[in-house]
Order: sequence, then C-alpha cells, then structure tokens
Amino acid sequence: MSTSTDRIERQILIKAPRSKVWRAISHAESFGDWFMVSLKGKRFVPGEAIEGQITHPGYEHVTWRIVVDRIEPEYLFSFRWHPYAIDPNVDYSHEPTTLVVFELEETRGGTLLRLTESGFDKIPASRRGEAFRMNSNGWDSQMVNIENYVASH
Repeated sequence: MSTSTDRIERQILIKAPRSKVWRAISHAESFGDWFMVSLKGKRFVPGEAIEGQITHPGYEHVTWRIVVDRIEPEYLFSFRWHPYAIDPNVDYSHEPTTLVVFELEETRGGTLLRLTESGFDKIPASRRGEAFRMNSNGWDSQMVNIENYVASH
C-alpha cells in the first residue's frame, strides 16, 4: 500500500485464475455484486457511461456513475468517475474526474490485482482531502470484497 496526494494504490494477491478475477472486474453485474452497486442487466463498454444505485448501507441514496475508459481483456479495466460524489444536492459534472485502473498479473499462487486511482490533485481543494480519505478507506474494503467474491463464485 502506497499513497501520495494524487493517487491511491492497492494490490492484493487473489488465489484464483486470472480469468476468474477478470470476470469479477470486467462484467458489470459481477462487479456490482462485490462493489455493492446495482448493475443488473448492464454492460461495461469503452467510452460509454453506466450508472446504478449503490447498495452499501447508508449510501443507497447515491447513484454510482462512471465512464468506462479501457478494457484490455484479462489485463486492464479502467474507468473515470467523480470521487466521493455522494451529495445528491451537488452537481459534480463540472469537476475533473479521477481515473480508476485495475491491472491483473498472473503469478504463482493466483492473480495479482493492482488498483490505482489517480487525479486527486485536480479535484477542488474544498473536497479533495475528504474524497481522497474516503476513497482510500473504500478501496481497502473493496479489495477484501473482491477477494471474498472471487473465492465464493
């Protein structure tokens, strides 16, 4: 785990084949299951926006919105979003987005999943610190969530 003011980085070794981890990340419905957002019947398509209601307790009022950036099968999945955009009374559309990148590497014993979220230095100063802190904590939880999801599916 390393961080700077601009980026969050996490990695986890998941004891599963790369194809299984890739499915959990790149298929919208599977992603939604472990990320706690309703994406039933939806697909990730590069260049397209996708949204769904967050199902995590306490955040059900939040609509999760991303724009899929890149999909490189079994290697890389990335998207852009407005970090910690949880206030329904705020229009975040004028703000810069951060870039979330998942990278997979086959290793002895499973698949190394690397997560990087970058671009926080461009987020308005008034909410940058909180967005960074909340997403940093969130990614800690999400690494556990995906590991548990892959182990049980």
